[in-house]
Amino acid sequence: MRTALTGLVGVRHPIVQTGMGWVAGPRLVTATARAGALGILASATMTPEQLRSAVREVRSRTDAPFGVNLRADAGDARERVRIIVEEGVRVASFALAPSRELIAELKDAGVVVVPSVGARRHAEKVAAWGADAVIVQGAEGGGHTGEVATTVLLPQVVDVVDIPVVAAGGFHDGRGLVAALAYGAAGVAMGTRFLLTSDSTVPDAVKARYLAATAKDITLTRAVDGLPHRMLRTEMVAELEGGGGRLRALYGAVRRASRLRRLSGLSRLGMVRDGLAMRHGKELSWSQVLLAANTPMLLRAAMVEGRTDLGIMASGQVAALIEDLPSVAGLVERVMADAEAALAALAALGAPSGPSGD
Repeated sequence: MRTALTGLVGVRHPIVQTGMGWVAGPRLVTATARAGALGILASATMTPEQLRSAVREVRSRTDAPFGVNLRADAGDARERVRIIVEEGVRVASFALAPSRELIAELKDAGVVVVPSVGARRHAEKVAAWGADAVIVQGAEGGGHTGEVATTVLLPQVVDVVDIPVVAAGGFHDGRGLVAALAYGAAGVAMGTRFLLTSDSTVPDAVKARYLAATAKDITLTRAVDGLPHRMLRTEMVAELEGGGGRLRALYGAVRRASRLRRLSGLSRLGMVRDGLAMRHGKELSWSQVLLAANTPMLLRAAMVEGRTDLGIMASGQVAALIEDLPSVAGLVERVMADAEAALAALAALGAPSGPSGD
């Protein structure tokens, strides 16, 4: 299936595996690239040295195109950009909109720039700055997300930009891909669906928790770090959302932070400093400051350590529809086969039903 996305990045299928922290490592990205889709390494949870090593590991296993996701606001963003350029990575994606200068630097080096956005105005801005394509995530998506549904946000963006648009938030099968194409998108991006594959390194116990989730078990909450964050409703999330007063919330945050500190190696002072740096002008309680500093470790606790009791599990609403753990190759093959079947069924609707009788 040829679209503006496949032509731009050089993949066979208009499918993107998103850069999920602690999840989208070399193994998952390699499997995605080999399957003909676009795999994205998550660099925010890696040091620059680990990023370079991960890129080289993927490169040693496949010559197919892949990308790297990074945070434009990271203090070492330019160092990571240099690694991307030096290692010949095809695509740079961003969780936050990169600056005009950063986009120009990457494009001058021949790197395809694909920011992720959650609002029409952000898509217009990065398109005007020279982005090659844009991933548009609706509120159904997992992790930090917006409040506008994909079915509302996607057509808004498609109508105002002249670059390829990739739809994210709520996609897991071929029917969704066809629906996105009908809206004018050039492909779909999926996170939770790729997390729930046999090639994902997420612990089996955590995958089982996702597979057992119903729609009611997936929540959008600000209780963790003050930002809208879609995740599974675990015991910890329920406790955070339950309130109980500021002192109780602070006590709980300190208790969790003490356990997480043993995983992260952060000092108490460093933890508070990082939390304050992440406030970005938001009105956060002290409990949220501590949890904001620990958000990467809260994710790691679940996605790497398997600590469903301590960690958080970012999840799209689509988890409620997923029931199996195929290989990445099997998943991509199935999505494309289902898409072709859906397109054929639509074509049949417009075909003559039989002889006219003339």
